[in-house]
Amino acid sequence: MGSVATETILRQPDIAYKPDYDKFQARRRLRLTTEPLKHVDLPSGFPEELKSDFVWEGEGLAQKYDWTYVLTDEQVQELESALEHFKSLNTSLGYISQETFPLPNLHAALRKVSHELHFGHGFKVIRGLPVERHSREDNIIIKYNGETADVVLNHIKDLSSGPDSAHIGAPAYTADKQVFHTDSGDIVSLFARSTAAEGGKSRLASTWRVYNELAATRPDLIRTLSEEWPFENFGNAAQPYTERPLLYHQPATFESPERVLLQYARRSFTGFGALPRSTTIPPITEAQAEALDAIHFLGEKYNVGLDFRQGDIQYVNNLAVFHARDGFTDTVEQQRHLVRLWLRDPEYAWKTPEPLKARWSQLFDGITPDSQVFPLEPYVRSSSNGSGEVKAGEQKMLR
Repeated sequence: MGSVATETILRQPDIAYKPDYDKFQARRRLRLTTEPLKHVDLPSGFPEELKSDFVWEGEGLAQKYDWTYVLTDEQVQELESALEHFKSLNTSLGYISQETFPLPNLHAALRKVSHELHFGHGFKVIRGLPVERHSREDNIIIKYNGETADVVLNHIKDLSSGPDSAHIGAPAYTADKQVFHTDSGDIVSLFARSTAAEGGKSRLASTWRVYNELAATRPDLIRTLSEEWPFENFGNAAQPYTERPLLYHQPATFESPERVLLQYARRSFTGFGALPRSTTIPPITEAQAEALDAIHFLGEKYNVGLDFRQGDIQYVNNLAVFHARDGFTDTVEQQRHLVRLWLRDPEYAWKTPEPLKARWSQLFDGITPDSQVFPLEPYVRSSSNGSGEVKAGEQKMLR
């Protein structure tokens, strides 16, 4: 009798956007007992341990590092004067620059903040902007603050009770908990126009601390994170998915120290809301499912929680620190509303890994002052709903 050919059908692991600790532990036990994982080495060149101010744990961090920079009355007045000067020029917001929004004294302090983001602990909060004194447009002008940086602007607010609720495909537009992830771009900044009635704490965790833990205990997961993953391109019929690693290693050079970079969003592999993961693209593996949960739960273990105050601007190195958010409750009188910018500092920027260059170019290249869009009201971006349409004005809003 002839042999019967069998077809192996690859299926997506039992994993969802919201991590399940019991499933994570069960998957871990099964893999450790059925696969030779203890003998897997780190990828070639990857360090056994990273040593830097970027390696920190949330517990006790407040006693070692003051992450809040409080503006003085003089600095606030300098911002007010710069705002009035820019408005007197009667030009579009795309022309905000160090020349049109001059900060002769505050500029040096802001450069120190940027240096801390790129070479220190990787996050900082600027406190003391007088939000209620200004219109929404004025606040957006002040937030830009005249730095030479490439940025993307978006409103982060619960829109789940609005007309676009059925199209929400990202947790940023809900009041739900957001799991640990990174955004796009080098630096993520969040400006608190207003805070939630309850909850909504920002959670930050050191990618480098998580790396050290996995390198010491599960080097196979470091290898998994550094290999190719199938990223869902929600609604993109021409290119349903792309492949790239989540974790990147950059050896030390004469100009820069050794670095490890993490770039991923969990929903790219699990789907969320109106954007479920497609069944027609390659599923992730059991090893990748375990790796996703491992970095999330280690993020929870080592995180630091930051409460937003109205007027705070939180800056985070998106390549060395990943972030999450507690769920929150709004009321009619008090609603959480953040304005997000994605930034790149030309002086201090880290080298962009080759697989990320296309995305970085999409965000930051080829933007002219007259083409920039500064939305003043929250809305669900088309890249986060089910339409599959991505407009230049939604992805490249400010340079």
